[in-house]
Order: sequence, then C-alpha cells, then structure tokens
Amino acid sequence: MNPRAVRQIWLPFAGLVLSAALSVALLWRPETLSGLAWGWRLPMVVLGLWALGTGFMHGVGLTAPRGWGHRVLATPLCWWGLAGFALFVLGRLIVG
Repeated sequence: MNPRAVRQIWLPFAGLVLSAALSVALLWRPETLSGLAWGWRLPMVVLGLWALGTGFMHGVGLTAPRGWGHRVLATPLCWWGLAGFALFVLGRLIVG
C-alpha cells in the first residue's frame, strides 16, 4: 500500500475510531477518571480533552492555522498524546 495513502486516509480514520472508542468507554465507565486523586485527575482530564479533541479533529480532516496552535495540534504530537491517553484509560479499565 502507498505510504502516502496510509498517512492521509488510514491514520486519520484510526484516530477517529480510537477517539470514538475512548469517548464511549469513558461515558460507559466515568469512574475511570473520576476515581483518581485530584492531583492525577486534573492533568488526565486535560490530556484527555486535548487527545480526544485532536483525534476527532484529524479524523474529520480539520487542520489548525499556522502558529502556536499548529504546533500544539500537529499530527505526531497528536498521535503520541492519543496513544498515551488510550493506554492510560485501558490500563485503568483493566485494573479497576
């Protein structure tokens, strides 16, 4: 398969599916984040908002304008944040 097609079609689709699955999991089991101590809850909620938001944003094809927002919402950083948050939520769902 063409590597460019993977970047332009399949990775955004995977981000959209992962964001949707995480959103459903967190709606189904809200104690995943609400059961954390306050020192962990606030950073994880902020990370989750950013990761899910960028996952949905890249999944539907939106891009940020140039500037500081473009760096914060850039694709490599988005994937790392979304993967890290997904691993954290999955770990909490398995353990708790």
